[in-house]
Amino acid sequence: MFNKNGGLMLNVNHFQTTNSNNIKKMVFASLFAALMAVGAYVEIPIPASPVPITLQTFFVLLTGAILGARWGTISVIVYLLLGIAGLPVFSGGSSGLGMIFGPTGGFLIGFMFGAFIIGYLSDRFGTKNIGLNIAIMLAGLSVIYVFGILQLMNVADLSLTQALVLGMIPYLPGAVLKLIAAAVISSRYSLNQE
Repeated sequence: MFNKNGGLMLNVNHFQTTNSNNIKKMVFASLFAALMAVGAYVEIPIPASPVPITLQTFFVLLTGAILGARWGTISVIVYLLLGIAGLPVFSGGSSGLGMIFGPTGGFLIGFMFGAFIIGYLSDRFGTKNIGLNIAIMLAGLSVIYVFGILQLMNVADLSLTQALVLGMIPYLPGAVLKLIAAAVISSRYSLNQE
């Protein structure tokens, strides 16, 4: 920081690199927030369940792995704030604070914590190994399901078994496919370790 004459030295290259990397991550965080919104429109309803199949979870998994804990979580928070503010970014084009407190709101809140867990573990252990990515994303997906099932039980006044049958079991095959696809993609592309 100081030169041999006692004068202050600034490493301009360090600031330019850090600033450039943060700008890149900010752009990608915005992009992933937009992709989560688009993924909400790819919706397959499940009979007798208030929770549709969407591609939101796929993009949440990618967000945490590719952007890391900090920027992945920020991306999901931006997505949630857009929906709370009234933009139609939640499943089926819904929006508003009521969605956060509704039967599927636990999954939305779980996205934030899931992205953080995936990002934290990806930051710590890397994303180049597909098997490790699958384990990391399984941890994040589990967090999403815990939040989702608990809120579904609470809001819809269901037992744990009923909530699992309505909010998790029908979605497991699709979740596994999304998880594997996200693990493969994130093993090739990552911004969190630059």
